[in-house]
Amino acid sequence: MLDYTFWLEWAQFAVRWLHVITAIAWIGSSFYFIALDLGLRPEEGAPKGVHGAAWQVHGGGFYHIQKYLVAPERMPADLTWFKWESYMTWVSGFAMLVLVYWAGAQFYLIDPSVADLPAWAAIAISLGSLTIGWIAYDLICKSRFGDDNTRLMLFLYVVLVVMAWGYTQVFSGRAALLHLGAFTATIMSANVFFIIIPNQKIVVADLMAGRAPDPKYGKIAKQRSTHNNYLTLPVLFLMLSNHYPLAFASEWNWLIASLVFLMGVTIRHFFNTHHAHKGTPWWTWGVTAVLFALIVWLSSLTGPQEEMDEAALPPAAQRFAEAPGFEAVTDIVMGRCSMCHAAEPGFDGIGRAPKAVHLETPAQIANAAHQIYVQSGLTHAMPPANLSFMEPDERAQIRTWYRAATEG
Repeated sequence: MLDYTFWLEWAQFAVRWLHVITAIAWIGSSFYFIALDLGLRPEEGAPKGVHGAAWQVHGGGFYHIQKYLVAPERMPADLTWFKWESYMTWVSGFAMLVLVYWAGAQFYLIDPSVADLPAWAAIAISLGSLTIGWIAYDLICKSRFGDDNTRLMLFLYVVLVVMAWGYTQVFSGRAALLHLGAFTATIMSANVFFIIIPNQKIVVADLMAGRAPDPKYGKIAKQRSTHNNYLTLPVLFLMLSNHYPLAFASEWNWLIASLVFLMGVTIRHFFNTHHAHKGTPWWTWGVTAVLFALIVWLSSLTGPQEEMDEAALPPAAQRFAEAPGFEAVTDIVMGRCSMCHAAEPGFDGIGRAPKAVHLETPAQIANAAHQIYVQSGLTHAMPPANLSFMEPDERAQIRTWYRAATEG
């Protein structure tokens, strides 16, 4: 029997796969061109307008690359654009946001102990923050304040810290860090869509019309490209964080995220300086190590965990608590899963509950119904290697219970 959850899981997997593929393509081309741009050198006898050139070898061939600071004198016959990698990374990422955090708002987006929001309000905050964030960022960049790029980047860091704290005040820890990554990634992709590519098209149009392009468009695009360069690594950390509770479930998750942005700066500074042939600042790795050590330390400072009250379960979880077969499933989960999924795991080698999922009370089990169904009902992923010997009949009871709650 193939139900809604089955198809949702495969839709999420397909979109996640697309997201990873397009992100690799975008990040790869972005890092390559940043390194190329920084490594260009003046070349004797170069054509008029060439700012710098580089010789590279790859795959058994030699490449001679030249960069025009503004544009060549006439439009090339064949011009390759780098834009769809960025666009599809954002589109697929937004689809993931909808499929996981909006469709599963009661399980992944909302944490009643943080803010007991209705699903529509949480989704509105999610969408509104991404939209308003880009608009505010763009206006600041275009203002006189944005003329000083160092001042601008320091201010943007403060904004990101505030957003990190703000998201943790309305969403679950997992959703908060994911949204901070989406907030940043939206700015990055919008930079390409609204600024970098349109500016390049203006230059191309001038070339085709026989006009001399204005260098200001390249300068503006360069500023946004630099921002993207320093934001890429933190976004990757934030997108991966939902798999690691020590990052998202920490009491200081917003501060952890803030330090990650600084790590992005130190790491990129090393590579940018090295590629520009301005030295090899090894000290940046020492700073990065200190920042990471602080993150690890902060993740250990976990405050007291509030017990989930069964009477205060969100409506989505309440359906599972009231569905036929819940008592039997509770006994199965407590017998087969709670030795690991506990505040103090009793299984040798397990120091913390995997994915920060606790399954010690009926309320916790009802709240984790979707995960239990996918991991132990639809598949045999849990218990791992079936270490606690969950029987086929027990898995069938989990499936029957879940479907009774979702189809009733």
